[in-house]
Amino acid sequence: MSTSTATADTPGLDRENAVFRKVVLRIVPFLILCYVFSYLDRVNVGFAKLQMSDDLGLSEAAYGLGAGLFFIGYFLFEVPSNLMLQRVGARTWIARIMITWGLVSAAFTFVTNETMFYVLRFLLGAAEAGFYPGVILYCTYWFPSHRRARVIAMFMSAIPVAGIFGNPLSGWIMDTFDGTNGWQGWQWMFLLEAIPALLIGVATLFYLDNGVRSAKWLSDEEKDIVEAAIAKDTAHQTHGKVRDGFRDPKVWLMCLIYFCFVMGQYALTFWLPTFVKSTGIEDNFTIGVLSAVPFVAALVAMNLFGRSADKRRERRWHLVVPSLMGAVGFSLAAGWSGSTALSLIALSFAAAGVLTCAPLFWSLPTAFLSGTAAAAGLAVINSVGNLAGFVSPYMIGALKDATGSTSIPMYVLALSLVVGAAAVLATKKEVVNR
Repeated sequence: MSTSTATADTPGLDRENAVFRKVVLRIVPFLILCYVFSYLDRVNVGFAKLQMSDDLGLSEAAYGLGAGLFFIGYFLFEVPSNLMLQRVGARTWIARIMITWGLVSAAFTFVTNETMFYVLRFLLGAAEAGFYPGVILYCTYWFPSHRRARVIAMFMSAIPVAGIFGNPLSGWIMDTFDGTNGWQGWQWMFLLEAIPALLIGVATLFYLDNGVRSAKWLSDEEKDIVEAAIAKDTAHQTHGKVRDGFRDPKVWLMCLIYFCFVMGQYALTFWLPTFVKSTGIEDNFTIGVLSAVPFVAALVAMNLFGRSADKRRERRWHLVVPSLMGAVGFSLAAGWSGSTALSLIALSFAAAGVLTCAPLFWSLPTAFLSGTAAAAGLAVINSVGNLAGFVSPYMIGALKDATGSTSIPMYVLALSLVVGAAAVLATKKEVVNR
């Protein structure tokens, strides 16, 4: 490229960067806020377990089954929910999802037995189905693939943020409100943490836009810049029908990779308070504070890896390295379970690896899926992958009941992440590094 051409291109690139910064600042913080409470309402059952299991007489396996039943409802309703989002628009459908899951989450306040616990966990998964893949699809409306890994990493920062603030908050609510109005602390936690989802769901109707053309906060010139960048990026994509999202072999390889990563992710989020308590900590607020530490490490790691992947336009080793980090972290945690400090170090390493995998992963399927196939394909990948959210907590509970040890489940989780890393290496380079 000549010097004159490079000079001519620079102002255009600077202008494009400025426009996308504006888009990021407008929609990403709001989506992060939505996901913080989505994730908190999904996994706060891990804190409720510290009191609820005794109150309801739940075994470790029964808790694990209930925690995992969320993902059966999620699996069954994921694809139709994502297709409905594309039909009726992101604003209306994301608002519907948030309001519904807020109502179901609040209903946990009134659980009195194991059966009610199972039913509400299933209904919560059905209510929330479509939110996460819907947001991933929504990001494809606004960002080309080479900007998407960083954006998705920012969005998925909500997971560690939910852990950093949600874990101490959950512990504080359970200790502070326990016995108030005759309710247990876990009942107050479910009720109070459901309210923000309802409020933000209503706000979504007024804040989000369905796409670039309906964004009144962008000028016509800025809309043209965004649409031109996306059009250039999607020129290579060929899939456009629902059946293509099911028939592409690459979609099913993505399912395997994501399943392996989710095994580690939900083991961490559903069982972390129990892991910390098993090291000898009893106070719920202290457990909450200590449980936030691994999420701080994850928040730093996932953004560093996301920034590096976009800068280098490389996905393979940016996925393999953190998945192996997670495997090492779980393996070390299995051997250091007798020490709170060493366990936190190992779990921080595991969290940094496991939670970094997901945002980088989603840049893979969005690179080769488009149109209605993207809505179906992303939902298939997310729903099949999230079946690990059922397998993982139930497996840990069953193994804990059978062996009385947390070490064996940790090693199984480590193996799952190694398999995920191997599957990434089996993915064609033109997909991984596009």
